[in-house]
Amino acid sequence: MKALIICVSVSNGSTRRVADRMAEVLSAELVEPEGVDVDQITQYDLVGFGSGVYFMSAHPRLWRLVCRLPHVEGIPAFTFFTSGAAELPLVGYSRPIRWGIARRGFRVLDSYSCRGLDTVGPLGWVGGVNKGHPNDDDLDAAAAFAIRVRNQIRPPEAAS
Repeated sequence: MKALIICVSVSNGSTRRVADRMAEVLSAELVEPEGVDVDQITQYDLVGFGSGVYFMSAHPRLWRLVCRLPHVEGIPAFTFFTSGAAELPLVGYSRPIRWGIARRGFRVLDSYSCRGLDTVGPLGWVGGVNKGHPNDDDLDAAAAFAIRVRNQIRPPEAAS
């Protein structure tokens, strides 16, 4: 299986730590949005799209990439996020980017999110919130998520 993980991590490296763990599990190539050759995206069996959450949205760099993507035919994809606050049910930050990816023809399998250090605005004055996140438990959960996504594409062989 050939996997690609696209990640925007600009504040504290939280999202990159999650991406690194998922890439390790999936043996995936890990790039920033500007490093994606959109003409080669169909060469992948699985594509992950990840971002920190900025003002209840994925980072604009990820959005710019999604807007440049060609239409594909059902390539499996997933999203992942780190955030300072929980996703609000009525204003979810994951739905718009998932919808944008699906509109490009990707088959969005699932999404993972965990807390990350948030030092935006006045939170920086107090040292931020969610210090120590993502922690080992968050990263282990990210690895387990990656295994579940991989198994949706290529189920593990049945035990003999």
